[in-house]
Parts: sequence; C-alpha cells; structure tokens
Amino acid sequence: MRLGLKLFLGFFLIVGIAAFFVMRVFVEEVKPGVRQAMESTLVDAANVLAEMAAADLAAGRIDSGAFAHNLDKAERRDPNARVWRFPKHSVDYRITVTDARGVVVYDSQGRDLGRDNSRWNDVYRTLRGEYGARSSPESPDDASYSVMHVAAPIFAPDDGRTLIGVLTLAQPNRSIEPFIAASQRSILRRGGWLIGISALIGILMTWWLMRGIGRLNRYAQAVSSGEPVPPPPPRRDEIGDLGQALETMRRKLEGKAYVEQYVQSLTHEMKSPLAAIRGAAELLSEPLPEADRQRFLASIRSQQQRLTETIDKLLALAEVEQHGWLQKRERIPVDVLLRDAAAAMSARAEGAGIVLRVEADAVTAGQAVRGDPFLLRQALCNLLENAIAFSPAAAVVLLRAASADGRVGLEVADRGTGIPDYAQERVFERFYSLARPGSGQRSSGLGLPFVREVARLHGGEASLANREGGGALAVLSLPLA
Repeated sequence: MRLGLKLFLGFFLIVGIAAFFVMRVFVEEVKPGVRQAMESTLVDAANVLAEMAAADLAAGRIDSGAFAHNLDKAERRDPNARVWRFPKHSVDYRITVTDARGVVVYDSQGRDLGRDNSRWNDVYRTLRGEYGARSSPESPDDASYSVMHVAAPIFAPDDGRTLIGVLTLAQPNRSIEPFIAASQRSILRRGGWLIGISALIGILMTWWLMRGIGRLNRYAQAVSSGEPVPPPPPRRDEIGDLGQALETMRRKLEGKAYVEQYVQSLTHEMKSPLAAIRGAAELLSEPLPEADRQRFLASIRSQQQRLTETIDKLLALAEVEQHGWLQKRERIPVDVLLRDAAAAMSARAEGAGIVLRVEADAVTAGQAVRGDPFLLRQALCNLLENAIAFSPAAAVVLLRAASADGRVGLEVADRGTGIPDYAQERVFERFYSLARPGSGQRSSGLGLPFVREVARLHGGEASLANREGGGALAVLSLPLA
C-alpha cells in the first residue's frame, strides 16, 4: 500500500471514528434532552393549573365549576400553529385532579373518575410533599409510546398550606416524536457533511504532503541515476528541509567526483603539449641555426596557446555541467541571438577569409526563446568557430534559424570537409577532436560538449551531421518561448 493511501486512510479512520461516536452521543441525547425540556414545561403548567383549580376543589365543584368549564373550552380550541415545520391543531394536555386521599375527582377526558391513583408515583410522592412524576405506556397493549405525568399539589385557598388534592398534567411523548426525529435527522445530515468535509480535507492534506514527498522521491531517483535535475521547490517545513539537505549532500558528493574526474582529464590532455614544450626547450638550450630556433619557438607558442584554450574551455564546460538547471532565464529574440553571435565571430571569419552570412525564415520573425543569452551566444560561437576552422578559404558559412512544432532550430552550415564516418558517434565526446585541414592541428575537444550541455540546460538538443552536397550541418534545437 502506497504512503499516500496509508495517510488518507489513517486520517479518515481517525476522523470517521471520532465523528461516529460524537454523532451517536448527540443522537442518543436528543430524546432525553427534549423530554427533560418538556417535563420542565409541564412542571410550570401543572403548578399554574393547580392554583387555578384550588377554589373549585375546595368548594366541591371541581367537575362542574369554572375550572372545568374553561378547560373544556381549551380542549376544543384549534391552535392552528406551525412549530418548526410541523403543524399543530389540538391541545395535547390531559388533566386529572385527585382529592387528599388520591381518588380521581376530575378527568379532562372523563375516563378515570373515582379511580384510586394514590399508588401512582406522581400522586403518591406529591401527597407526601415531594415532587411527583411518572412515565407510563400510552396503551397497555403497546409500550412503544409513553405518556409523561407531572403532578402539582393543590392547597386550600384560605391558608395556602393545607393539602387538599393533587393535579396531574399529562402529555403523550408521541407529540414530541416528530421534533426528536427531525433533530436526529439534522444531526445525522450535518454529521455526514462533517465526515465528507473531513474526508476532503484529508484528501487535500494527503495530496499536499504526497506532492512534496513525491518531488523528493523523483529528485532522489533522478540523482541516483545520474540525471542533472533542479532541487525540489523550497518549502517551510520538514519536507523542505529534507530537500535542501539532499541537494547539499548531492552537491558535495558530485563535487568530489567532478573534481577527481576533471583533474584526471586535464592532466591527460596537458601531457602532450607539455612534452612538446619540454622537448623544444631542451633543443633551444643547444646552439641551433636561426631557422630551427624560430621553428621551435613557434612550436612552444602553439602548445602554450593550446594549453590556454584547453583550460579556458574546460572551465567553461565545468561551469555549465555543474549547474543542473539554468540560473538565469530571460526572453531572447531569435534574430537578436543570431546577429550577436555573428558579430562576435565576424573578425575571426574575416581573418580566415570566410564569408559569414545570417539567414532566417519569415516564420521566425518576432519569435523568441527563454534562457541565458550569454550561454546560448557562446554555444553558437563554438559552432561557428568549428565551421570556420573546417571551411576552405572564400567559403560561405551560414547561420540561420527555422521554426516548426513549437521549436526553433539554430543551424550552422558549412562546405568544409564534413565528418568522417568513424567520428560520427564521437564528436560530442569530451576532448575528442579532428585535425584541422591544412594545419593538421586539433582543438581542445571541449566546444561541442559545451554546446550539448547548453542545449540540455535549455530543454533542447544539439546535433552534428554531414550536409547534403558536402560540409557539415550543426543544429541547436530549442523550445520557443
């Protein structure tokens, strides 16, 4: 099971269990809570009615006096009320009055007159000066619905201390069941929303965490396979700290290997020029004809220039290879890039007797690439330098651009000697070079690797192939801005 799924399931399980138990407590507490509120209301109403019934009970006309008459009128009323979406069209109270012995002397429904209720909890406790209440089944045959009875003492109106009877106010719990059910449904519905929102938050939190962890994983996989990749975006949390730590570790490890590799490569390439310089210096220490002395001095200068060029280009290549991503990125018009590269190489082309011509199709007008202008210009200059070195005198070197499918190809075309078959696969290897026609000298072999690295940094590609009709065609392919 993947880590993201584990995180989500763990979060959802915790929230789900907590929400389940909380909702269960709420749902189970709704019914007793509503009944307790109803009991409190019945207590108030029972005591008010007890005071109203005291005079008629003391006078012996509780079943025919004003109290009974008013209650009878009240029971026939239609409240025509709408309580919390539920209509109410009748009065649900049932009132019974017992004398001081607990015998029923008044029943608003006329059913239990003369019955001894002294053993019922509501009457029994009230006659003893305590609070009396009970809950009994609404029907002896059906215990699913009950009736709440609340009693209040009736005192003699002349002294207010002598207990002369008990008034019991009853209300069926069936009348509050719709409110209880509605409250429970509301709690369940909102609980469902709570669980749903919690699940959504869990998904978002899991996605946010896994996004950072996934980037770290992809970064670590790329580093382990040797791919140059930028570090994960900075974050102000432990994942961000881990990403920065991994990047620092990668730089240190790659730096050690990089220095070791380049020291080996540099010492290998310096052996030949240094041996030539040493041999020429030993010969110059002996008496020599002037012509030989000048020839050996020219050899020393040539080898010194080769060493300097190798070191400079090696430093430039090392700089771009050490950057796994572009440090600078700006919009560069294609025509400006071509003109700048041609201007930088015009003097060398003129000195070699080469005609340098810039061409661009109409499609590239106004188009641009994004990247480092210095690196791209230097890459084109390296391609132009190779084309000039391998072209015969009075030849034409073309610098042109053509775009298609969201990319632009910066091409350098010459009519030189081309690329031998044996060198086709090796031209982009570090320190590999071909002898220049005429002089037979070789370059540092670092120009084309530099071009390939610049292309990679810009999300492009570099290629070199023979040109139809003779010569070579170098292409630096880049994505358009």
